[in-house]
Amino acid sequence: MQTRKQLQGIKVYSPGKPVEEVKRELGLTQVYKLASNENPFPPLFLGPVFRRELKRVQQYPEAGCFYLRRALAKKHRIAQEQIVFGNGSDELIVMALRAFVSSGEEVVVAQPTFLVYEIQAAVQGARITRIPLSGFKYDLEAMSRAAGPRTKIIFVANPDNPSGTYCTHREVKKFLKMIPKNTLVFMDEAYFEFAPGDFPKTRELLKEFPNLLCTRTFSKAYGLAGLRIGYGIMSSRIAAALQKVREPFNVNRLAQAAAVEALKNKEYLKKVLTHTKKEKKYFYRQFEELGVEFIESATNFVLVNWKRDTRKVYDFLLRRGIIVRQLQGWGWNNFFRVTVGLHKENEKFIRELRRFLQEERKK
Repeated sequence: MQTRKQLQGIKVYSPGKPVEEVKRELGLTQVYKLASNENPFPPLFLGPVFRRELKRVQQYPEAGCFYLRRALAKKHRIAQEQIVFGNGSDELIVMALRAFVSSGEEVVVAQPTFLVYEIQAAVQGARITRIPLSGFKYDLEAMSRAAGPRTKIIFVANPDNPSGTYCTHREVKKFLKMIPKNTLVFMDEAYFEFAPGDFPKTRELLKEFPNLLCTRTFSKAYGLAGLRIGYGIMSSRIAAALQKVREPFNVNRLAQAAAVEALKNKEYLKKVLTHTKKEKKYFYRQFEELGVEFIESATNFVLVNWKRDTRKVYDFLLRRGIIVRQLQGWGWNNFFRVTVGLHKENEKFIRELRRFLQEERKK
């Protein structure tokens, strides 16, 4: 069978290697995954929630995520109809493209940034305009200039992946004022919880700019990556359009219940954020001692500028049970990304990185 022409030449998104695969391939018993920006603390407080929901898992979940919708509307002080849920916030990207972009219409993305924007826009048949980062940061002014009459969506990852940088409230507000009202600005805030105080005030911006759509996820700070649940907040008009293309029962029963409970557990979130901030500083100090260049991050990962091809160091670390993220798929052959893990994992990573550098100097 002949596939759609839009699929020709599209590269499938390749996620970070899973722990189980590395153990099988290399015969290792201990592997630390510092590649996919996952939370190192399993949310064990969810045990009672899972036991309760397992008694009803043979039934379809509530399609509208009633209890989670109510909790998030209260948290963000918005109307319930302004929220749309996804199987991870990634699904909101697909929904927005399906709802607003026809074949041949335009989408603006940064380069490099989260790869799913461009992949799914290409699947939709969109024309893609790529705006290079400036100093590892989104060039919002250049992106606004690139928006033409056929531009339907501008994707902004804030904070960005893989750079870890972010745009402030003032910068984003200035940018939004330059964007035509008929162009959707998709603001991906997957790492929102880790960002500093001058980060954009989403609810305030939503009131002033009805063409803004902001997404959040429970995969990072809340530790629910394996359950796949995210959401978007937006105007009720945009939400109504996304609901038309949303798959029924796209958020499973366990994910809904876990997310409700996660919102209540403020101590867990505080623990995650405190640990992340402390361990990033540990990375910074160690990188400086090793003479390794890095980009300070507003997320739970750090971008390392290796200054040369990363394949050798990646393979060296992998053989010693450390998975980091190569960035060849982003066109950054001389960079890798490392997630903040438990302290023992971070120490192991630094120890092996130091060993690699020492061996390289002997050659």
